[in-house]
Amino acid sequence: MTTELRRLRNYIGGEFKDAADGRTTEVVNPATGEVYATAPLSGQADVDAAMAAAAAAFPGWRDTTPSERQKALLKIADAFEARADELVAAESENTGKPLGLTASEELPPMVDQIRFFAGAARLLEGRSAGEYMDGMTSIIRREPVGVCAQVAPWNYPMMMAVWKFAPAIAAGNTVVLKPSDTTPASTVLMAEIIDSVLPKGVFNVICGDRETGRAMVEHSTPAMASITGSVRAGMQVAESASKDVKRVHLELGGKAPVVVFEDADIAKAVEDIAVAGYFNAGQDCTAATRVLVHDSIHDEFVTALAKAAADTKTGAPDDEDVLYGPLNNPNQLKQVAGFIERLPAHAKVEAGGHQVGDKGYFYAPTVVSGLKQDDEIIQNEVFGPVITVQSFTDEAQALEYANGVEFALASSVWTKDHGRAMRMSKNLDFGCVWINTHIPLVAEMPHGGFKKSGYGKDLSAYGFEDYTRIKHVMTSLDG
Repeated sequence: MTTELRRLRNYIGGEFKDAADGRTTEVVNPATGEVYATAPLSGQADVDAAMAAAAAAFPGWRDTTPSERQKALLKIADAFEARADELVAAESENTGKPLGLTASEELPPMVDQIRFFAGAARLLEGRSAGEYMDGMTSIIRREPVGVCAQVAPWNYPMMMAVWKFAPAIAAGNTVVLKPSDTTPASTVLMAEIIDSVLPKGVFNVICGDRETGRAMVEHSTPAMASITGSVRAGMQVAESASKDVKRVHLELGGKAPVVVFEDADIAKAVEDIAVAGYFNAGQDCTAATRVLVHDSIHDEFVTALAKAAADTKTGAPDDEDVLYGPLNNPNQLKQVAGFIERLPAHAKVEAGGHQVGDKGYFYAPTVVSGLKQDDEIIQNEVFGPVITVQSFTDEAQALEYANGVEFALASSVWTKDHGRAMRMSKNLDFGCVWINTHIPLVAEMPHGGFKKSGYGKDLSAYGFEDYTRIKHVMTSLDG
C-alpha cells in the first residue's frame, strides 16, 4: 500500500496553481528520508505570471494608507497565531525540527516580527520639509520600491519568509517569494492563510529550484531582489541583478567567532555556547561555531564543552528531549561529514564527528580542537552541529583570529572586563556583537553583516527602510 503524496501548488494572483508545464519535484522529510509531497518546479511561464500579478497589484497596494497596511499585517499575525499548530507541523515536516522547540522558539518571534513591521508601517521618518534655497521648499518622500523578488532559505523557512515579506508589504511593495526547493510546505501554508487578508497579487509564492530563482532575479519586472542563502548564490544574484541595476538585499553566510577570555564564567559560557552552536543542527549563519579561548583556560573549557556536546541530544521531531533535528538534506549531511573527514592531523575530535542512526540525516554534536587559523574548517562555513576551538594568548591575537575570515555577520565576547568588552565590540568586524551571550534576536534591532556575509539589514526600522526609496520634491514658493 502506498501513501498518497501531498500536492503543493504555487500561489499566484490569489489562486493556487500547478506549474504551467506540469513539472514537479519531490519533497523529502529529512527526519525520515522519505518523500511526503510534490511541489511545482516552476519555469519561466510561472515566473512571468507571478510577476504580472505582483505588478498589477502594486499600484493599488502602494496607494493604501500605512494604517491599512498595518491592519492587514496584524490580521496576518493573528491568523498565524490561530493556526500555529498547523504551521509548526508543516515546518517540522519541512525540516525535521523538534515540534516543541519550533512552537516555543520560532513561531512566537515570527508573529512578533510581523506585528513589529505592522507598527513600522506608520513610523517612516525623514527630514522635515524646509527651505534650503531661497524661495524653494524641499520635501522628502519615502516610497515603496515596487515588485520585490525574494528567495528564502531552507534553514528557517517560515521565519525567513516573514523577514522577507513583512517589511516589503508594510512599506507598500508587492512580493513574489520563492521558498527553498527542499522546504516549500510551510510557505505554501502561509499563502493559504494570507489569502483571506491581502488583495490578490500582493503576495505570491512560486516553488522551484535555483533556475526558478535565477529567472525571478533576471526578470525585468522586480525593482529589488532579496535573498538569504549561500555566498555563491548571493554573488550570482548580485551579478544577475546588475544587468538592469536592480536593488539587491543579501544575507549570506557566517562564521561567528566566540571569544572567551580568562575571566569569563566558564560554566555559563559553555552552556550557552553549546545551545547557540547546536540549535537547529548548527544550520544558522549566526551559530556559535568558532570558539576562541584564552590559552590559560583552554583545556578546562574544551573538556567542559565536550561533555556538553555528549549531553546534547538529536532525534525525532516528537522527542521532547532533543535540542535539534536532522540536517536538511543528503548533500548537507555529506558536506558536514566531509569537513570532519578532511581534518588535518593536528586536529582532534573531542566529541561526536559521526552520523547518528541509519534513518534521516542526523549528525552528532561535535567538538574539534587543536585547529590553526588557516585550516579549512576554520575558514569555511560548515553549517552543521560542529563547534571548533582555537586558543589565543592575548586580546590582539584574539581579534586577529576573530576577524581573520571572509564572513562578518555575527560574533560574541565573553568577559567580565567592561573596557575589554567595549574594545572588542568596537574592533570586531561583524554586523552584530553579543557580550556574554550569543544568538538572541529582537525585531527592533537590525540583523545583517559585512564582507562576504552580504549587505542590507533584516528586522528593525533599518530593514524596513531597505524596502523604500527616497524622493526629493522641490517646489517654488512663487508658484
